[in-house]
This record gives sequence, C-alpha cells and structure tokens, in this order.
Amino acid sequence: MTADVWLPIPPEEIVGLPKGPTYRFWDGAETFPSDPADCAFYVVPYMKPAGLGQRPLPEMTSLEVVQTLSAGTDHVEPGLHRVRAGVRLCNARGVHEASTAELTLTLILASLRGVPDFVRAQDRGEWLGGFRPALADRSVLIVGYGSIGSAIEDRLEPFEVARVARVARSGRATARGPVHPLTDLPALLPEADVVVVSTPLTEATRGLVDAEFLARMKDGALLVNVARGPVVDTAALLGELESGRLTAALDVTDPEPLPPAHPLWRAPGVLISPHVGGPTSAFLPRAKRLLVDQLNRFVNREPLRNVILTTGVGGAGASGSTGV
Repeated sequence: MTADVWLPIPPEEIVGLPKGPTYRFWDGAETFPSDPADCAFYVVPYMKPAGLGQRPLPEMTSLEVVQTLSAGTDHVEPGLHRVRAGVRLCNARGVHEASTAELTLTLILASLRGVPDFVRAQDRGEWLGGFRPALADRSVLIVGYGSIGSAIEDRLEPFEVARVARVARSGRATARGPVHPLTDLPALLPEADVVVVSTPLTEATRGLVDAEFLARMKDGALLVNVARGPVVDTAALLGELESGRLTAALDVTDPEPLPPAHPLWRAPGVLISPHVGGPTSAFLPRAKRLLVDQLNRFVNREPLRNVILTTGVGGAGASGSTGV
C-alpha cells in the first residue's frame, strides 16, 4: 500500500504503525503536508474547530476512512457530503471512557458535597461547615448508555448508590439490568436524584433535555451533562437553576465556549468545567493504541472497529447516527 495516511500525532511517536502507507503529520496547520488527493486514511485533528477538520475533505478524492479521536463525530459529519461514496467514518470508542467517567464522578461529588462553595470560602479565609448530601443512597439515571455510560456505572458501584437506571435509544438487557428505551424517560426522571446525560449529539438528541424533561426531574435533583451542549436547552435549564429547583454540573454548554457575560456563569447551583472530559493524560496512550489497531486492520484489509457510517449507504453522507 502506497497511499498517504494523515495523522495529528507525529508518526515517529507511535510505536507499531504498519509498514506500507506514507505517514504524514497534520494537526490543522494552514499548509497541508501533502496532496490531499493522495490521502486514503484521514485522522481528524483533535480538539480543533469543527471547520478546520473538515477543510481537506473536498480534496481527498482517494479517501477510504475518516477516523476521529473523539467519541462524538458531529464535528466532522457535516463535511462528509463532500467526499465520495464508500468512505467509512469511525469514532474513538475506547479512548475517552476512563477520562469522561472520571470527570463525571468528579462533577457529581463536587456538586453534591459543595466543593465550589468550599473553594470560594477558602479564598475568603472562611471555615464553611454544614450538612451536605452524599452520593450514597442516591438514585442515578444515565441517559445515553453506550460505552461511556457503562464506564460511568463502573465508577458508581463503590459509592453505594441506591439504584442506577439506564436509558439508550432502544431498550436491551445487560448483565447489570435493563437498559430502557428513550420512551421510558418520562417515568424514570421523577425517580432520579442525579441525571447524567452522556448521549451523542444527533438530530434525535438535540434539545432532548428541554423544559418538559427538566420539569419531570424531582425537586433538588442534579443534572450532569458530559455529552454535548446542544443536547440541553440552555434557556430552559437557566429557568430551573434561577428558581433554585434544580442544580447542574456541566462539562459542555450551548453556546461553547461560554461567553464571559453569559448568565449561565452566574446562575445559582451550577458547576461548569470547560469541556475537559477527554483531554487528560489518559488520552494519548489510548489514542495511539486505537490508531495502531485501526491502521493494521486497514493495511491488512480487515474489518475496522467503531464504524459509525459509510457515505452513500442509506443516505449517509451529510448526516448519520453517532455512538457514545
């Protein structure tokens, strides 16, 4: 195989890449590393603006695979209508589960135990005591039970939660218990003390957490969003926060980045982290392992992992479903 592979990590830093392709390093620089028409396997630069990652796609006339290093693919899917039919889009399932699940537990515990209040009190030199809710004995609802949702439940187990309920696009049975379909949400929301949203962003999930969704949550419940900002209706959430009925912990927002004057910054009962679920020290070794595995499969013409869609199949190209 003599085709080019574009990588956002210098190829000399990745041990185990198969021989055959010509590896090119491109992490979003203005100048392309080679003629895009020669690229057969394109790994989209990580944590870059969506338009930047889509920029070379129209010129990639030999393209066979687009590989993201994120769990979501919504940042690249709009550009796929400009590539030829048969291009496979793969996500980074297996790369971000540990980091995102860690942050989810961090946000839950920090919010329930009042850590932001303690930090502010420390700045004032104030000893702020008081009685705080524990995660123990709480009921947790995970909305979006893919690999990240499952990893979140892994980390909930030692905390003696009363119950974990699981929701995905369609229902199924697991060793841990049932995964409910989205249609069961209205009945499950009033029972949950903590609602974790870890869905992909699709047309079906955009605005999923709307005024009706929030109204069904019990008084005093905590909403945790580690999915994508547009999954939550920001205006509806602001109304619930300002009333004091709900609290929230958000790693993602809509808009994002959140402008300095946005009222969400100053809403009561909200903890905001700046979309840091994935970028940790756990990312690079897992990303490298994924790329080595995928590229060995590609060179040996074996089935790829994590294929989300294939352009020109079932109308995919301009859009398609993504996985968590």
